Amino acid sequence: MAEGSDTTLTAEQTAGAAPTGLVTGIRSFAAAHGGAKAVIEYVGKRGARIVLVGTDGAWGDQFAEDTVTAREACAQAGVAVENAWERELMDQMRPSNDLWRSMARRTMSR
Repeated sequence: MAEGSDTTLTAEQTAGAAPTGLVTGIRSFAAAHGGAKAVIEYVGKRGARIVLVGTDGAWGDQFAEDTVTAREACAQAGVAVENAWERELMDQMRPSNDLWRSMARRTMSR
């Protein structure tokens, strides 16, 4: 298992509470979109990205200082964490037209 993997946790790492603002942000997203699931992605020195997918197909993200904090914040907010990007979760996502346009501009500018 790679160093820094979110699946290699010790009991000492899991102790503590996540920042209140992070928990509140996750909880409000879930409430606004009829519930949510999360996927946590390790992004190196920046920490961890929490990608939230609402039951209505909307999605957003939050950043935490590390994967342990991200998992704790999701647990405190009552949002289930998926271990990977499953096909069903990806099919549920509905990107906005603005996002499609911005992705097309980035591709065409290369």
